[in-house]
Amino acid sequence: MEPASIIELLAPAKDYYGGKAAIDCGADAVYIAAQRFGAREAAGNAMTDIERLIRYAHRYYAKVYLTLNTILYDHELEAARALAVEAWHAGIDAVIVQDMALLEMSLPPVPLFASTQTHNATPEKVKFLQAAGFQRVILARELSLAQIRDIRQNTAVDLEFFVHGALCVCYSGQCYLSEALTGRSANRGACAQPCRNTYDLLDANGRTLVKNKHLMSLPDLNLSQSLPELLQAGITSFKIEGRLKNESYVKNVVSYYRQQIDALLTGDKYKKASSGTSAYFFTPNPARTFSRGFTDYFLHGRPERLASFHTAKAVGQEIGVVTALHAGYLYYKGDVALHNADGICFFDRRRQLCGTNVNKVEGEKVFVQNMQGLQVGATLYRNYDHAFEKQLQNPAIRTIAVDLRFVSTHDHIRLAAKDEDDIEAELVAPNTFSPAANPGNINQNIKVQLEKTGNTVFKMRHIFLQNDPAYFFPVSTLNQWRRELLARLETAREQQRKRPQAVLTPNSVPYPKATVDYRANVANALAQQFYARHGATVAAPAFEIAHPQQAHCMRTKYCLKHELGYCPKKNPGKTLHEPLYLLNNGRKIKLTFDCKNCEMVLYF
Repeated sequence: MEPASIIELLAPAKDYYGGKAAIDCGADAVYIAAQRFGAREAAGNAMTDIERLIRYAHRYYAKVYLTLNTILYDHELEAARALAVEAWHAGIDAVIVQDMALLEMSLPPVPLFASTQTHNATPEKVKFLQAAGFQRVILARELSLAQIRDIRQNTAVDLEFFVHGALCVCYSGQCYLSEALTGRSANRGACAQPCRNTYDLLDANGRTLVKNKHLMSLPDLNLSQSLPELLQAGITSFKIEGRLKNESYVKNVVSYYRQQIDALLTGDKYKKASSGTSAYFFTPNPARTFSRGFTDYFLHGRPERLASFHTAKAVGQEIGVVTALHAGYLYYKGDVALHNADGICFFDRRRQLCGTNVNKVEGEKVFVQNMQGLQVGATLYRNYDHAFEKQLQNPAIRTIAVDLRFVSTHDHIRLAAKDEDDIEAELVAPNTFSPAANPGNINQNIKVQLEKTGNTVFKMRHIFLQNDPAYFFPVSTLNQWRRELLARLETAREQQRKRPQAVLTPNSVPYPKATVDYRANVANALAQQFYARHGATVAAPAFEIAHPQQAHCMRTKYCLKHELGYCPKKNPGKTLHEPLYLLNNGRKIKLTFDCKNCEMVLYF
């Protein structure tokens, strides 16, 4: 029989508290940034906090990965190497990287994961990264199931895939729009998110086709209904985006995916990557925290409509439709109940997103703070769920199941514990006690004391008790034995925890292309050395270095012509006067269309 595939739920950690919440809710691993080089400038952490999170996660055999996934300049190389070394000594389980300079450095045996920023979209690229020494490759979000299967069939490396969260409209690692417009590089962790801005769409004659809309803002990814297909396609790590999201979002989404994945881990084919079971005090529902609406993106082919033209903000959960308006209150019809202090939003007649707070609810009669913009027939959304947020304040409780044996003989007492991972600990003490004159409920009372696990990570599953004749043991003695046994079990778990290691051996496996340009994001001498060693010539440095004049600043699978009904493959009779342009605050961006590959290209 083949060994079971280890399946991982990977969650974001903005900081220690967000990471701890993710672990408590059932994450098998979390990813977190240090104070530099983490692709999210606003989500950096001191190494002391990362080390603290590592210690907490390792109690459950969960892992912590460091995001060191920006491109690096020459003067930053030593600092980046030192950070990777420091993280290794802190106990990090892997480092997620974009810059190939890391593979040219002398590093400890820390596994390296190829970030989605390295644009991992073909079997050839993934196969190369595997050969170059990466232990895992994080695939491009745009891939279809068929493309994922193709990559799996041609490679053996561990595959990670995003299943939930915000989407970049551009191929990750290939977007230079923020750098071109603002000087804030996405590849340096400082993206200004220009794709969330409003734009006018102009044709070649200067005619305005679309006015002041969020033409490139995508809804959020949600592949929760496609997890079985992704498992069968070969994904073993399911990743949630959101290192800038709050704890409520993390708790809700991680708990939801934990439940969905656990329902699939039946039989001997798949196995969870960490220990323990989480108990929640709420019913997870991704629509009840931050959400721009959901899409499965390109997993099952190109959607008919994708973008959210009218807003880039979170609209939340659809509640119902306004049926009547009165002074200070409204009536609505829907299947979801509103509550006092909820936040609601809606689109007015101009399709502008408006919002207000709920003051009081009486059935379908809702008193709101501001009626402006409301109209009969408007769809209501709840973007702040007050009752749900209160439920989320209660921490999830994650425990590791333990079976305990308690056996007394005339000369000794033996306590033995075995946890769900078959880790064992034992305690033997001399029996200096006497049989009880009146046995009564003595054995039941012993069980009651042994079931208590206090502030440990353990929860008693079964207790086998053999105490005949029934010796009497003081409660304080039973508690002392139990505490000592569980302490030994936790020590045994740490001693037997297997830390992943990978010794990188440089090689000269040929890169899939003989020449790479600015899209390889080479910003330092070591990265150039890496490509040279693998037989590729760097024809141009990173966009951030040279700002090449003829370079495109974005290539995306998302297509405005398709979105507006002008796809020449689907509607060959409908045409536009091209080239088209996006206009924002006087800045003009030219659009071209690679219809053979179904891609849109932006030039600034």
